[in-house]
Amino acid sequence: MVAGARLSGIEDALFAFEHVGLSKAGAALLVDVDGTVPDDGVTTIVGPSGAGKSMLLRLCNRLECPTAGTVRFRSDDIAGVDPQRLRRRVGMVFQQPTPFPGTVRDNLLVAEPEISDVDATAALERADLTPEFLDRPARELSAGEAQRVCLARTLATRPEVLLMDEPTSSVDPRSRHALEAMTTALARDGVPVLWVTHDHTQARRVADHVLVLVAGQVEFSGPVQDAEPYFDEG
Repeated sequence: MVAGARLSGIEDALFAFEHVGLSKAGAALLVDVDGTVPDDGVTTIVGPSGAGKSMLLRLCNRLECPTAGTVRFRSDDIAGVDPQRLRRRVGMVFQQPTPFPGTVRDNLLVAEPEISDVDATAALERADLTPEFLDRPARELSAGEAQRVCLARTLATRPEVLLMDEPTSSVDPRSRHALEAMTTALARDGVPVLWVTHDHTQARRVADHVLVLVAGQVEFSGPVQDAEPYFDEG
């Protein structure tokens, strides 16, 4: 870590990275990543294209596995945690919305087969969607609506933490600001968020904490107010 302090101690961290490396086809994507993410608020991962931001995020719910070092979730080495159980605790929203065939209700049932209409409605409302969406065909929604349905689908499993991989990159400005507001509200309600973004203006809006990756290494981790030197001008 070149600058900034560790965000928290390993014992009280949301995620801890201990000398983590990730290589594919002989290329090093992450190199000796060592640091922690606090167990509150919104932490954004920023950095140039190819820095390894999405790869670091994917390590957090075992969509990728490190080739060196250890990733911990609330002190537990995630290599020893069942992936399906981990992914229910650590929900993820991807860059491109991927609604499944059928209605919005069908999508929520895929995530939580026993979900009641009351709980389904609550998940929709947390994603800023009205109950009428339950019977809408999921694949006829706008990009912004589809992304909110994917968020509701993730929330249906009642995750302890939310991973966001550039979720607003393909939606219109209104939907982008709505998703930002919903995510920061979730963090205030006790669901910490780890959010990858290439948009430094967005990071300023939503982040409490910032982790900066450059060439697969941590350049900075700390409070957002201390990250300004690492943000682009303008």
